[in-house]
This record gives sequence, structure tokens and C-alpha cells, in this order.
Amino acid sequence: MKTKLSFRELLAVGSMLFGLFFGAGNLIFPASMGQLAGSRVLAASAGLLVTGVGLPLLGVAALGISRCGGLAELSRRVGPRYSLFFTCLLYLTIGPFFAIPRCATVPFEVGVAPALGGGGGQGALALFSLAFFAAVLWFSLRPGKILTWVGKVLNPLFLACLAVLLVTALARPMGPPDAAAPTGIYAQSAFVGGFLEGYNTMDALAGLAFGIVVVQVIRGLGVTAPGAVAANTVAAGCLGCGLMGLLYLAVAVMGAESRALYPAAANGGEALLCIARHYFGGFGAVILAVTVTFACVKTAVGLITSCAQTFCELFPRGPGYRAWAAGFCLFSFAAANLGLNSILAWATPVLMFLYPLAITLILLSLAGGLFGNDRRVYLCVTAFTLPAAALDLLGALPAPAQAALPLGGLLDAAGRWLPLYTLGLGWLCPALAGLAAGLALRAVKHC
Repeated sequence: MKTKLSFRELLAVGSMLFGLFFGAGNLIFPASMGQLAGSRVLAASAGLLVTGVGLPLLGVAALGISRCGGLAELSRRVGPRYSLFFTCLLYLTIGPFFAIPRCATVPFEVGVAPALGGGGGQGALALFSLAFFAAVLWFSLRPGKILTWVGKVLNPLFLACLAVLLVTALARPMGPPDAAAPTGIYAQSAFVGGFLEGYNTMDALAGLAFGIVVVQVIRGLGVTAPGAVAANTVAAGCLGCGLMGLLYLAVAVMGAESRALYPAAANGGEALLCIARHYFGGFGAVILAVTVTFACVKTAVGLITSCAQTFCELFPRGPGYRAWAAGFCLFSFAAANLGLNSILAWATPVLMFLYPLAITLILLSLAGGLFGNDRRVYLCVTAFTLPAAALDLLGALPAPAQAALPLGGLLDAAGRWLPLYTLGLGWLCPALAGLAAGLALRAVKHC
């Protein structure tokens, strides 16, 4: 019985995992962070690596080590109703609600529109997103070929395009990375700023989604023993996430160095465009457009595939895989045409709610052997974390939504009484309290 992938197979699976994770958001957020963190870019990068690399790797490992058949089975350790709620919300968030539409709008706004001279407007976005999702659907309707298309075709093309920009920028830096002082939250706590910036990548959520894709690919390569599948899943995760971490650091440093010549841009997309044009002139917009488009196509393929497969399993009497894939592409096309700003504005509060629940689930799954995977521990941690995460969601709502809701007194009270709430980490102490309560209940039961 085969127990270990060959180095070539492991490299292909690791490349596939990296390709599924690394989209345009993984480029624009580190670039923006680097510009804002300035001289504290390394501390900020350390925070980003925790949520942008460490947690995705742990999410993939949790699926492999727990030997669960997917996120729904893993989250069922909290409870069946919670499992359905959490699984649906997570997949819709990294799928058609936010991440997949962002995959189309980011390359258009930071690559294609500048290459067209900034023109085109809504009609150009509609045409680009139509072509984009037609390509994504074509790849997604062939899920058995995901290792070939993403790991061996799209990902190498993307890396080749990105290497042109990164190697040039790092070989001929605009200035030292400490050219500018940190601003915003990075002046207060660069590590926490980078930690929260990692939420925007959605990679910890994607790790819980893509973990089962990796497991299925490894099984398809002939490794079927549960222990061997877990070991190879972790090994592939280390390869994919390790490469992702190196690119995060390089892009963040490149962003910090750009402050020697240019002011901080409004967002990471504009920062990348400014850097690309500095080195390549007008052709820089073309290079960026190609790089970002390849990044987003491969990520969208992975997301559509994972979402469609999951909803087929959650609702076995519902539509088939092809119908789910086509429906998600159609919904994502409509959402993409609302524009990038609208997507980002509403994604942030949802991520502030989901990330604490995902982090606690990942850590409990990895440490489950220490408490026998006792459901009381899972339930107490989640019950304590969920209300605090809801407060983080309310605090991150767009200003018009906050003004329309009577939240002033509630949010003020949370800022006064909930530790770390003003830093966006209000869930941490309640989660620890829930862990203590769950372990205490387990101890009482076994007395």
C-alpha cells in the first residue's frame, strides 16, 4: 500500500494548494500593509504571517489530522445545527458573497482598467467579469483536473509573471524599507495591525475549505491509509504555505520601500500599480493585469469547486455539482458588478465575525486529543466566542449601517468592558473563558 507521495507529486500538490490560496487579495493587502507599516514592516509582517500563513496551514492540517470528511463534519463537534450554519456561512463568504466576486473586480480595477487608460466604466467591468467567470466555469466543470489546471498550468504562469515584478523591485529598491514612519494602527501596534490584515486574505477560512480538496487529491494519487493521508496533507501544506509566506514578506517589503519615493496609496491595488509603473512605465499596467488575472482565475476555480462540492454534500436532494457551480458563477458575476468598494465594505464585518469562530475551531481540532475531543469543550468555547465575535461584526459595519442602527451605547460599553475590543480582538478573552469552563465541566464529569 502506498504511504508516501513522491517528491514530484508532493511538489505538485503543494503548488496546487498555493495556487488555490494565493489570489489578488494576497498581493494587494501585503502591499498596502507594507506602505502603512513603513519602518515597522517586519513586525507587521510577523502578524500577517500568523493569520495569513500559520492559520491556513493549521486549517489544512486540522482537516488532515482529524480525519474528518470536510468542514461540516469537523464543525459538527460543536453541534449539528451549528455545523450547518457555520459551514454555509463560511463557504458563502469565501465563495459567491465576497471572495469570488472580488476575484473578478480586483484584476479589473487594479490591472485591466489602468491598462485601458482608466476608462470603460461599468460596461467594461461587465464584459471583463463575463469573460472571467466563463473561464472559471469552464475549469470548474472539470473538478477531476484541478491538480493539472491549477497546480501545473495556471500557478506556474502566475508565478512567472509575479517574479518579473518582484525580482526587479527587490534587485533595484526605491529606497530603504524604513523610509517612512508607521501610520494608523501600525503606529499603535504593528503586529496586531498585520494580524488583522490577515483576516482580509480569508486564507484561514479557505484552509478549512481547501483542506478536503487536498485530502481528495492525495487519495487520488494512491495514498489511502488515514495516517498517511494526514502526514502527506501536512507536508503539502508546509510547501504551499511556506511559499505563500515568502511572497507575503517580499511584497510587504516592496511596499515599504516604495514610500521612499511615493506617498501611501489609497489601497494595495494602487500601490502595486504605482510600483509596476515605476519600473516598467506604461507596460507595468499590462504586467500587473496579467499577473493579477492569473492569480484570481486559479483561486476562483478552487473556490467554485469547493463550494459546489460542499453544497452537494450538505443538500444531497438538491441540485447536482454542475448546477451549483453554474449558479455560484452567475451569482458571483452579479455581485462583482456592484464594484470592489462595496464588496470590501461588507466583507470586513463578516470576516470579523467568522475568523474568531474559525480560529477556535482549528485550535480545538488540533488539540482535541488532549481533552478527548469532548463536545462540552467545543460547545463552551464557541458559545463564549460567538457573542464577542458578533460585537466585532457590529463594530466593523460601514458607517451608514452603524448610523441606521442603535449601536452607540452597545459599542461604547464593549469598548469599556471587553478587553482588547478596540484592537479588534474582543473575542480572545471570552474564548479563553469558554475553554476554562469547558475543561471544568469535563473534569467534573470525570470525577
